[in-house]
Amino acid sequence: METPKKEIVLSGIRSTGNLHLGNYYGALRKFVSIQNDYDCNFFIADLHALTTNPDPTQLHASVKSVLAEYLAAGINPEKATIFIQSDIPEIPQMYLLLNMHVGIGELMRTASFKDKARKALGLKTPENDTDENFEHEIIGAETNKRVNAGLLTYPTLMAVDILIQKATKVPVGKDQLQHLELTRRFARRFNSFYGVDLFPEPTDFDFGGAPVKVPGLDGSGKMGKSEGNCLYLIDDPKVLRKKVMRATTDEGPQAPNSPMSEPVANLFTLLELTSTPDVVKHFRDAYADCSIRYGDLKKQLAEDIVAVTNPIRERINDILANEDYLRRVVRDGAERARARASETLSEMRQIMGIHSL
Repeated sequence: METPKKEIVLSGIRSTGNLHLGNYYGALRKFVSIQNDYDCNFFIADLHALTTNPDPTQLHASVKSVLAEYLAAGINPEKATIFIQSDIPEIPQMYLLLNMHVGIGELMRTASFKDKARKALGLKTPENDTDENFEHEIIGAETNKRVNAGLLTYPTLMAVDILIQKATKVPVGKDQLQHLELTRRFARRFNSFYGVDLFPEPTDFDFGGAPVKVPGLDGSGKMGKSEGNCLYLIDDPKVLRKKVMRATTDEGPQAPNSPMSEPVANLFTLLELTSTPDVVKHFRDAYADCSIRYGDLKKQLAEDIVAVTNPIRERINDILANEDYLRRVVRDGAERARARASETLSEMRQIMGIHSL
């Protein structure tokens, strides 16, 4: 009896710096939990990182560090395909072909492009944020700053990452859901235009249950590299402790059973992720009866975070020191990823009439 094929899962992380606690709880632990049951493909998105024109030396170092962090977190290259995006030349080739079926207008209307384009130009979001106003801002802006075309076509490249592997499940954050919907639209459009059934329409892989939102240390929002509020997996214990002790709080509860401010609620969210239930209960009770001391809470939280990250940090450093192993992982991963990518690109070229005489 033939073994049924596993569903293809694909996810990538941009190589724009080290991974943090939010990446670990929001993605990496979940990736590890599914690698036995799915055809998992995890890549380092260095081509996507180029939209911010990173320093070449830093980009290369970041690719290497993210790779080591993937492995140290428990992603097994014997079970999952781990590869670097730029090691798959079929991706930029398909990127060009798919762009022929993508409209400029639909790319300009994406929320992420509007936000990043305005940041690139130093513009604020106006109260009357219409597509027409935005187009005038971008095209008519009197500035020597620019918005690169790669940022505009970011959703096409993301679609290619997914469609070239024919992935059917793609774990994405809330800010990427619009891009995933565009991927489905592009797949439908290509299939319909040529009367084929080449691309499956991928869906979000939510892993079941509520998504994990890991807050930063600055009192609001989620943990993120650009916000500067991160606890990195590679941070040594001294650095982690200092960061946690500087976390934003408030003046403390003024009456029993007071509602928590966002900064304090964020600390309790981190505590629930990293500490034991009895520790969480102890501090919740202390907050409820107004006896809590935030210094004690932070010290406990820091030690519990160190207990989680220190073994990972040690593995990261061991893996980074073994360059032969890293090269072998990405070589084997690229070979497996290219096999499917090459087949998909060949099918796409044939369908579009681009093939040898």
